[in-house]
Amino acid sequence: MTDRRLEVAEADLLAAARAGDQQAFGNLAEPYRRELQVHCYRILGSLHDAEDMVQETMLRAWRRLDTFQGRASFRAWLYKIATHACLDALDKRQRRTLPALAYPATDPRAPVAPAIAGPVHPWLEPYPDELLPETGPSPEAHFDAHESITLAFLAALQALPPRQRAALILRDALGWPASETADILELTVPAVKSALHRARATLAKHYRVGGLAGARAAPADEAMRAQLDRFVHAWETADVAGLIALLKDDAVLTMPPIPAWYRGRESVGVFVASAILTGEARGRWHLRPTRANSQPAFAVYQRDDAGNYRAYGLQVLTFDGNQLAEMTIFVDPEWVPRFGLPAEIKA
Repeated sequence: MTDRRLEVAEADLLAAARAGDQQAFGNLAEPYRRELQVHCYRILGSLHDAEDMVQETMLRAWRRLDTFQGRASFRAWLYKIATHACLDALDKRQRRTLPALAYPATDPRAPVAPAIAGPVHPWLEPYPDELLPETGPSPEAHFDAHESITLAFLAALQALPPRQRAALILRDALGWPASETADILELTVPAVKSALHRARATLAKHYRVGGLAGARAAPADEAMRAQLDRFVHAWETADVAGLIALLKDDAVLTMPPIPAWYRGRESVGVFVASAILTGEARGRWHLRPTRANSQPAFAVYQRDDAGNYRAYGLQVLTFDGNQLAEMTIFVDPEWVPRFGLPAEIKA
């Protein structure tokens, strides 16, 4: 549909929605749901919270439809509502992070600390690639669609104050013009530029622009697929040496909501051998491939006493070239069905 035809269709739906037609409102707003959810996820670092904020956005938009003046596009108006819903939520929530950014590295020979969980926890959450919007950001965006959703980028974003975070996402991840960003944030253009300058300076301290090459490797990349096959084989056959051979010297293993984390090939190897692949571990684990945060990922299953495999969590991998740089294991079986995979595999 051309832009002109889209404008006419939206105008017709808007008129019907203003007359009280909820179906017309749904047809008007629903096409933006996926991109709004990713926007909220970038701000909040949580899939669950992002889903809640999109629902809140739709509710606020329906209730306030009579206030939409048409000076900006309907899409921009929805982004404004969503952004402020997220900023309101951040007033009541702690920022999300990963264990490696919150605690010192753990001695691999020490007992593993208990998980920090509960109704509200401090950890970033993974995001299924299948929920990403089909259209990418504006050509003016500083970061491409893949990089701006990786765990490393999300973790760095959470270090920013909320309004700086929102300004950077709107300008650098989405490519919104400064004037529209100012309207969304209800700031002046100079204030947006100032917030963006501070945000970029802070981000540079926490994130290497360009990210890690393997985080954006396409699934069809033969070298990457070969490394992933080796990873799966090592994990499922309890081949600790084979797993270690894939790691960078300074590789990191984290396991939210467990605060313990391990840095370095030797440290990761000691922990994996003593806590994950210990004993008769061949066949203990089964991995199913998926994608999360534009990165290779696996649903992790653990064999039970009956020989069935039950969901254990979700593992997201970050590669630097062909070497494995980070393994982030979200230790929660509920993530597996969220990625469209079974919670149990029968023997």
